[in-house]
Amino acid sequence: MNYTRWLMKAKLWARNPPSEARVKLVLGAIALCLILVGIEKFIGWPEWATVEKMRGFRP
Repeated sequence: MNYTRWLMKAKLWARNPPSEARVKLVLGAIALCLILVGIEKFIGWPEWATVEKMRGFRP
């Protein structure tokens, strides 16, 4: 990992932080992903959304 690059990005973010709307958007996307993972983990994946293997198909 290049820590210098990360430190430069942190410096830029400290000088010019993202807007409140951008932060809310990112947190909302992360929350949506966690909700979907929780539904899949505790309720299960629906049968209609499962892909069936095709026989005789060769790419």
